[in-house]
Amino acid sequence: MTSPLIHHARLACFFLALTVLIHLFAPITIQADNSPVLANIKLANTRDDLLTYFEVKNAFTDKMTRAVQNGIPRTFTFYVSLYKTSNSWLDKKIADTEITSTIKYNSLKQEYTVFRPWKNEKPSVTQSFEKAREWMTDVDNLQVIPLETLVKAEKYQIRIKAKLTRVTLPFSLHYVFFFVSFWDLETDWYLINFTY
Repeated sequence: MTSPLIHHARLACFFLALTVLIHLFAPITIQADNSPVLANIKLANTRDDLLTYFEVKNAFTDKMTRAVQNGIPRTFTFYVSLYKTSNSWLDKKIADTEITSTIKYNSLKQEYTVFRPWKNEKPSVTQSFEKAREWMTDVDNLQVIPLETLVKAEKYQIRIKAKLTRVTLPFSLHYVFFFVSFWDLETDWYLINFTY
């Protein structure tokens, strides 16, 4: 039989361990709430093409913003896939698109340049970080597939994901910017089912 003193000591150790575990996992929960997510996902079409629109929320943390403002480029990669679905578990991929957007800050000119080659336009330049961030996180009028490829009354699923990646730095800078290893973030796959 254990004495009451030993019992209380064990109980105290248990509560101490529980408290430590709660404090260890609390930052993970907070970080998960601030993880990047896709929002406002929409499908539309022109006369010829199926288009998608979406945006990334929580893409820029304070640390990432400071890094960009210190001249470290940042690239977002967006993945959009279209599947023809069926009652079986085998869906057929019929379109696959990967696009990137990159932001760079020029401290001498105090301006941000955003490269979005998927929009077939010249780089966009602004002195407003808010505007540059909007260009980085909003995807609009992205062509998914020509409508002539789709079959009337068939079921489809579009899958969208965003990955926020670091830019490879020269080896001499790796020890200075060791924290960039935390920049590799990605969203879950977001799925939209529709019938054409």
